[in-house]
Amino acid sequence: MKREWIGALVVALAIWAIAAPAEAFCGFYVAKADSQLFNRASQVIIAREGPRTVLTMANDYQGDVKDFALVVPVPVVLQKEQVNVGDRRIVERLDAFSAPRLVEYFDEDPCRPVYPASRELRMRAAAPSAAVNEAARDNALGVTIEAKFAVGEYDILILGARESDGLVTWLTQNGYKLPRGARELLQPYIRDRQKFFVARVNLKEAAKNGFTPLRPLQIALESPRFGLPIRLGMANAQQEQDLLVYLLTPKGRVETTNYRTVEIPTDREVPEFVQTEFAKVYPALFERAHRQNGRNAVFVEYAWDAGNCDPCAAAPPTPEELRQAGVFWLGGRRRPATVFVTRLHVRYGRDRFPEDLQFKETPNQTLFQGRYIIRHPFRGETACATGREYRQQTRARQEKEVQTLAQLTGWPVDSIRPKVDFLEAAKPTVAEPFWRKLWR
Repeated sequence: MKREWIGALVVALAIWAIAAPAEAFCGFYVAKADSQLFNRASQVIIAREGPRTVLTMANDYQGDVKDFALVVPVPVVLQKEQVNVGDRRIVERLDAFSAPRLVEYFDEDPCRPVYPASRELRMRAAAPSAAVNEAARDNALGVTIEAKFAVGEYDILILGARESDGLVTWLTQNGYKLPRGARELLQPYIRDRQKFFVARVNLKEAAKNGFTPLRPLQIALESPRFGLPIRLGMANAQQEQDLLVYLLTPKGRVETTNYRTVEIPTDREVPEFVQTEFAKVYPALFERAHRQNGRNAVFVEYAWDAGNCDPCAAAPPTPEELRQAGVFWLGGRRRPATVFVTRLHVRYGRDRFPEDLQFKETPNQTLFQGRYIIRHPFRGETACATGREYRQQTRARQEKEVQTLAQLTGWPVDSIRPKVDFLEAAKPTVAEPFWRKLWR
């Protein structure tokens, strides 16, 4: 189905503007909750140090490329050398690296206990001419073309505007298809004297690439403003949209200053069947957390040094990959010891997010990841007394996992329990007559 978009395809955007060692992961990583689990999921990379920013916008546009249009408010007039066409794979790499993950552990034979210290360690671990006439018309509408150039398969305009009616008229007269409500959403940026970065596809250039999926656009600029406008993106929205922002900074976590930043629930033990249904479980978990936080919170799904991970949902990005993502402060260092990755997940709509996102970098380098734990019971023979006790404790643990999953997702307990392969309870021991041992 064709979609007509103006504003951000993923989201309308503008730039405003070493932790303690973790214990080794000794289980197995089995699945991740990446962006593919969410419909209408937009992805943006922001690499920022001081007032310098590189923004990477990944387009999720579906439809005929001739209908593609992207309008991004920016605080300054951009020149051609400040715009680049990136590689979509770097967005996919950061998504995979930072996605919430499912990990699994296997219980040992309770009748052959492991060394206590080793068991304790494991459990803690689990826990971006005609021209003259046109100029006169543009001026009458209050629209100025500040710059015009092409980058890759994109034709770029940098526009100035005095009022939203003139800008909307200009865009319409020049073949851009605007969604309803665009006029009122453009007005705040015009009052703020923002410029407008306008991109559309050059069909001849796109044909050279076989009309493959559109590559991400990257913008580099300097501005004291550190934020991400989302209001224009709402012009396309019929319902709430998901936005994933990967923030790369040298010092520590990034938080929003005008909305609550909260951590997604993590380190919870869930039933074994979640391993095959994680693609259903995590979206339900996120939706429940979203509702419980008033539908206006920004969630941290990952915060970690880019040089390592534990457990790793994907290999850490290389220095070259970080450079492709916009990191410009590494210099000649071989390891990205000064790149901290914060993954923020926002589900936004007009009524709950009336303001654009505003960020701040913090010195907080506390490591965090959305992680959900599966513990497989030992299902072999457990004839010893410890084994019988283990079976009773494991049954109780499995019931607790059911209750935990119900709390995380909002699913009824009765819909979860039938999917659980409960460990059989230990059979009661029948005491032998005292004389049987005597004569034996």
